[in-house]
Amino acid sequence: MTRIALVVSDVDGTLLTHDKILTEGAKAAVRKLHAAGVGFTIVSSRPTIGMGFLIDPLSITLPIGAFNGSSIVDNRLKPIEQHLIPPAVAQRSLDVLNAFGVDIWLFSNERWYTRNPDGEYVPHEKRAIKADPTIVTDFTPHLAEACKIVGASSDPALLQRCEVAMREAVGLEATAVRSQTYYLDVTPPGHDKGTFVDAMIRRLGISPAAVATIGDMENDLPMFARSGVSFAMGNAADSIKQRTTHVSDSNEHDGFAAAIDTVLRLG
Repeated sequence: MTRIALVVSDVDGTLLTHDKILTEGAKAAVRKLHAAGVGFTIVSSRPTIGMGFLIDPLSITLPIGAFNGSSIVDNRLKPIEQHLIPPAVAQRSLDVLNAFGVDIWLFSNERWYTRNPDGEYVPHEKRAIKADPTIVTDFTPHLAEACKIVGASSDPALLQRCEVAMREAVGLEATAVRSQTYYLDVTPPGHDKGTFVDAMIRRLGISPAAVATIGDMENDLPMFARSGVSFAMGNAADSIKQRTTHVSDSNEHDGFAAAIDTVLRLG
């Protein structure tokens, strides 16, 4: 079996607990990777501004993927490769989200815009990304800088229907996928967590078989498909678990650390 040279991990629901805590077990697991000479990085639907707090505790030196991998930044959060949603497609996305009555956020590389500071998930997102939103009355002036548009709703069935409608509306002009049961992400076309893994493979000159990936949601499936070894967290849906090579424990029980232990045993 090919020795694992790189581990790429999702963040929310995988590396972090439900309360957005990076556990001591997770930190220790990444230290073991570094000591074994195995590269480590993260890719997430999170905005760039929501990734920085993980870099120092995990000693990340490799590029990281924000916005489901459509932006690649260095460990100082400076863009290496950045893609935007075409403005017309961004407007079409807003129209769909408005039709479903869900809360709407628009992210640029540096800011989080919302029209509703009292949105149900605004406190959750503030805690998660450690940043405050910029309140606007109209998204139009910011369509040209849209890295990601999010629909947030506590009704998972509604958001699932919204996802279907969104995919019909944007076609191949954007990627629409739920990163959580309560978040529907619209990101630039042709880029996802799988293309981020491809970019890391090229950068490091390794084979896909030498990559291990860890995640818990549908937006992690593209990176699972690009790696030799993949881990679904115990908190993942069965439909996700069925498409990975291993299933770990949940993010509330250091499933990330358990996955890393398995990676090191495989190596």
